[in-house]
Amino acid sequence: MPCFYTLALIVLFLCMNTIVSSRDKKLLGGRNLSIGDKGDLVTNLPGQPQADFKHYAGYVIVNETNGRSLFYWFFEAVTKPEEKPLLLWLNGGPGCSSVGYGATQEIGPFLVDTDGKGLKFNNFSWNREANLLFLESPVGVGFSYSNTTSEYKQLGDDFTANDTYTFLHKWFLKFPSYRTRALYIGGESYGGHFVPQLAEVILDRNKDPSLHIDLKGILVGNPETSYAEDWWGMIDYAWSHAVISDETHKLLKTNCEFKSSEDILSKDDVCNKGLDEMFKQYNEIDIYSLYTPTCLANKGISKPMQKVMKRSSNKDMIPKVMGGYDPCLDDYAKIFYNRPDVQKALHASDGHNLKNWSICNDDIFHDWAQSKRSIIPIYKKLIPTGLRIWLYSGDTDGRVPVLSTRYSINLLGLPITKPWSPWYNEKQVSGWYQEYKGLTFATFRGAGHDVPTFKPSNSLVFFSSFLAGQSLPSIR
Repeated sequence: MPCFYTLALIVLFLCMNTIVSSRDKKLLGGRNLSIGDKGDLVTNLPGQPQADFKHYAGYVIVNETNGRSLFYWFFEAVTKPEEKPLLLWLNGGPGCSSVGYGATQEIGPFLVDTDGKGLKFNNFSWNREANLLFLESPVGVGFSYSNTTSEYKQLGDDFTANDTYTFLHKWFLKFPSYRTRALYIGGESYGGHFVPQLAEVILDRNKDPSLHIDLKGILVGNPETSYAEDWWGMIDYAWSHAVISDETHKLLKTNCEFKSSEDILSKDDVCNKGLDEMFKQYNEIDIYSLYTPTCLANKGISKPMQKVMKRSSNKDMIPKVMGGYDPCLDDYAKIFYNRPDVQKALHASDGHNLKNWSICNDDIFHDWAQSKRSIIPIYKKLIPTGLRIWLYSGDTDGRVPVLSTRYSINLLGLPITKPWSPWYNEKQVSGWYQEYKGLTFATFRGAGHDVPTFKPSNSLVFFSSFLAGQSLPSIR
C-alpha cells in the first residue's frame, strides 16, 4: 500500500508540472512547458551578504527558432512575498543593463562594492515593498543574447516591447504564483520609451482574457519622452545652470529646430556647432550629476561623454549618454559580472565558457533601428484607462533634465488636482510634486540621473507612496 501511494504522488507531481493554461499555450504555440523555478534559485553568489529572502536568476527563451534568450534576476520581497506586488524594472540606454544599474547600483538588495570583488547590502532596497524583477533587454544587453546575430541590427522600440511582453508570459510559467499578481513597471532614462510602450502592449492584448496581465501602474525617472522637448529641456537647463553662455544659448534658440528629422541641421550647420559647444562644456563635468565629482580613473575624455559626442546616423535620435552616476562604479560592475564564479552562480554560464558582460552595449546604442519621436500619444492612450502613472526627475541631471519632463507633461494639457508642493523625508524637503488628473510628477532635490543611487532613503519613501496610491508626504 505505501508503494501505491508513493507512485500516485509521483504521477500527481508530474501532472501538476505539465499543466499550462490556454493563455500560455497561445504564447507557446500549443507546446507544454514544465513549471518550476528551483533550477534558477541562486544559492552561492560570491560575496553576497546574508539574506532572509530568496532570489533567482537565469534565462527565458523568447524565440526558440532564432535562439533569442533574455536574462533576468528576480528578488522576492523581504517579508510576505506572497502578498506583495511584482515590479518589473527596465533600464535604458538603449543598450544598458538593468542588472548592472537597477539591481546592483540603485534599488536592488545587493550593491556592487567599490572593489568589484563582492556585494554589500542595500538598506533601502525596494524589495522591502515589492518583489523585484530585473530584465536585461533587448537581446545583446548584459547576459541576454540571440543565436541569430542579424537580429542585433533589427532592434528598436517595437521589437523590445514585444519581446518583453513575451518574456513576461514565459516567466510566469517559471513562477506561476505571480501570473495573477498585481504588476507595476518601472525604469529610467530610455526606459521612458520602454516602460509606457510595454504598458500599451499589455493593455492592448488584455482585450483577450486568456492573455490578461494585472497591470496596475508605471513609474519612470528622468524619462526620455518627446524628441523636441527633450532637446529644448537639455539646452535650457544647461543655460539656466550656467553650463553654457548666453551667446551659445541664443545661438541654439535661434538656429535649432527639432520638429522633423532634418531640422537639427540648419543651412550653415550652426545648430550643430552650438550643440558641440554645449557638449564640450558638459565634458568638463558629469552630465548625469552637475554638482558631484567626476571619475578620474581614466585620463582624457570620459567614456560616457565620448558617447555623447558621437552623433547617431539616425537624425531622429537625440545623442545619448548611456550609464549612470559614477563611471568608476560601472568598471567595478564589469569586474564582478565577468567573474567565472559569479556567472556560474547566476546561471549565466557554466563558469568555463564565459559570457562577455558589459554594463552597456555600444553597438546596440549606435545601431538602434527604431525610436519613436514622442511617447506623448501613448500617455494620452494610457491615462484614460486609470493606470497609475508617476514620473519623477532628479533635479541635478543634465542628460534628461527636469525641464525636459516638465515640457513634455505640459503637452498633455492635464487638469491640476493638487498644486506644486514640497514633499518631505526625515523632516527635510526631498523635492516638489504636482498631481494631475491621471498623472503625478515629482522631483528629487539634489539627485542626478539615476535617482535611487543619490537618494536611496527618499526613493524608498517615494516608491512606498506610489504602491499605496497615496500622495507624497507633505508634512515636515
